[in-house]
Order: sequence, then structure tokens, then C-alpha cells
Amino acid sequence: MIGSMAERVIAACDGASKGNPGPAGWAWVIADGEETPARWESGPLGTATNNVAELTALERLLTAAAPGIPMEIRMDSQYAMKAVTTWLPGWKRNGWKTSAGKPVANQELVVRIDALLEGRSVEFRYVPAHQVGGDRLNDFADRAASQAALVQKTAGSEHGSPEPPTAPDTVRSGGARRGSSGGATKTASSRRRTSAGAARTLNAKFPGRCRCGRSYAAGESIAKNPEGWGHPACATAKGDEA
Repeated sequence: MIGSMAERVIAACDGASKGNPGPAGWAWVIADGEETPARWESGPLGTATNNVAELTALERLLTAAAPGIPMEIRMDSQYAMKAVTTWLPGWKRNGWKTSAGKPVANQELVVRIDALLEGRSVEFRYVPAHQVGGDRLNDFADRAASQAALVQKTAGSEHGSPEPPTAPDTVRSGGARRGSSGGATKTASSRRRTSAGAARTLNAKFPGRCRCGRSYAAGESIAKNPEGWGHPACATAKGDEA
């Protein structure tokens, strides 16, 4: 059980889906005292959505970590974080229905995570994905999840696996291209302006995930926001799924 001798565990987890839904994977990583990746694990999910992959990554991390050790968990999925911190109490009160009266998506995963969080000291920290000089643990988990989605094999430090590679569609300088969980490449041919005063949009080269937690498809119009790329309407406003 990870963290049995530690005073506090700093970790990150991430999921990836190449198509949303498409080949998917999950990953978690535990840091050492210098916040350097020390232990990690990743695994395949077959065909699944980004949201399932994100929630599975959190569930696997909580299962692997000792329950009595305080944790800081870094994630780049606002959907997964809000699901288990903000929306979950209301969902339970409403009989696992959203405020719109619809069944809660991915309920089985959320229920398992809720049980794993019971009695634990966990601080969730949102970190933007695919940032030059961004959070090292989140970047590691992102790359591991992406590799698991692509090769559909289990990997990790206990398996003797090497550090997951940087995805070929990731650029670490310049910020023009999104990373391994899906994104967009900005090119001169794909740029276009909307009506006067609107945000500049382009066609997504790859499927990805907006800051609101919902996905966008390859070819769909997207716009830049402070955390990456997403729906034009979300460039200045965050979406809610409660």
C-alpha cells in the first residue's frame, strides 16, 4: 500500500481517450520528497470516454494509496474534480440525479470514489494541462495515460517500465500544439476570425477536452481559453454539469 510510511503524499492522476470515446487509458503517479515522480502505474480501458478515464485514474490512485495518509492530488480534469467534490453531495441527495433530473453519468465510478474518500484527508488541486513549464507530476501522468491508451497495456514502476515517452503531437516550447490527451494544432490554413469582437477560432486537428469537462471532436470549431483550447462559448465562461 503506497504511502504507509509517509507523512503526506503528493500525487497526480490523469486519463486519456483517443477519440472520446476511443482507445482509453488511466495513470497515477506518486512523488518523492522533491516532488519528482517516484512510483507510478498506468493501464488500459479498451474503448471509453475521457471522463471515464479521468475518474478511473482517480479511483485507481485512491485504491493504491494508504487510506490513513493525507494526500494532495493534482488533476487537470475539472469534470472529475467537481464530480467528487462539488456535485457529489447534491447527486446523493437527489437520488443520483443531476439538478436537471437526469441520471448521473458514470455513477458506479463516482460511488466507488466516494467510498474510497470516506474518512480520508485529501486535498484536490487543479493544474492546467499541456503547459510549457507546467506541473511535472501532471505531465508525467498525462504521458503515461496517453501511452496506455495507445498501446493498451499495463505499465508502471513496479513492472520495471521506463518513463512514458512524450507524445509525438506534443510541443514543449511555443505552446502551439496541444498534448497527448488530445488537442489542436494552430496552422495558418486553419485560422479564421469570427464576427467582430469574438474570439479567434480554428478547426481542431485532434479531439480533445474543454475546460468545462465536455469533449470536442476533430474538425470542430474551438477557441483559446486560459487553460488551453475548448468550445468558443467556454473561452470566457466555465461550464457546469451539476
